[in-house]
Amino acid sequence: MNWDDTRIFLALTRTPSLRAAARSLGIDQATVGRRLAALETQLGAKLFLRASQGYLLTAAGEAALDAAQRMEHAAMELRSRIEGHDETPGGLVRVTSTDSIATEFLLPAIERLQQRWPQIRVDLEVSTQMLSLGRRQSDIAFRNQRPDSPELVVRRVVAWPVGLFASAAYVQRFGTPVPDDGLRGHHLVAYAPHLAQKSFATLLDVPARQARIALAANSSLLVRKAVAAGIGIGEMPVPLGEREGLLRLWPQQRRSKDYEVWQVLHPDLQRTARVRVTAEFLGAALAASSA
Repeated sequence: MNWDDTRIFLALTRTPSLRAAARSLGIDQATVGRRLAALETQLGAKLFLRASQGYLLTAAGEAALDAAQRMEHAAMELRSRIEGHDETPGGLVRVTSTDSIATEFLLPAIERLQQRWPQIRVDLEVSTQMLSLGRRQSDIAFRNQRPDSPELVVRRVVAWPVGLFASAAYVQRFGTPVPDDGLRGHHLVAYAPHLAQKSFATLLDVPARQARIALAANSSLLVRKAVAAGIGIGEMPVPLGEREGLLRLWPQQRRSKDYEVWQVLHPDLQRTARVRVTAEFLGAALAASSA
């Protein structure tokens, strides 16, 4: 097995369709199918069963998986060691973040980075998924939860207080909610993943049993824009609500858990010049927001 064929094999084990595997590798679907067929011919064994739910590993495929993962680890280690000696701030840096953080803080920082180091190209992916730094899906990640992997370099860059916000038009129409009546008569804009973890909505740890959920979104940026549109009231980090020009409700009340942002790097890549300077620019932009 050569490394190019191994990458295709591994991609199909993680995204079991030709189209999804091709997209993750940045190649076309026909190439994935052709290389897989050539690999199976070379090995003299079927690695996958073509089922309705996608590509499923055969017994031979299961046997090949462990060796393929070891090959991937060796290739990533070699690449990281070589890049660790690079002192030229140029080349590609992959960054992943939430949409709100990317829009409000990372884009302006990337513009300043380009002025200083125009040879650096940033690929910015907005996602709430935990992309793998070990497999080089991302070089720098900004996450709302601290990863528990001891192999990663983790730094908390900011901890924002969370506030309750509404638009001026909403307050004019519905008034200011009262904490002790379950927010009766009010409309909420909720972050959908949080709803799945609770039996009822809360705002700044206050139960909102009597409120109506008008909109649930899986994007923090959409939550903020929906509140700005007057759809309902919602929680968000205080600096983001203020940037949106929203009215802060209950300013003396604070959620017990702040909104934390963690910068995550692979330990080998933190010595790479382009990754190091990019991490410094982006981390500083977020840290300055709470100064």
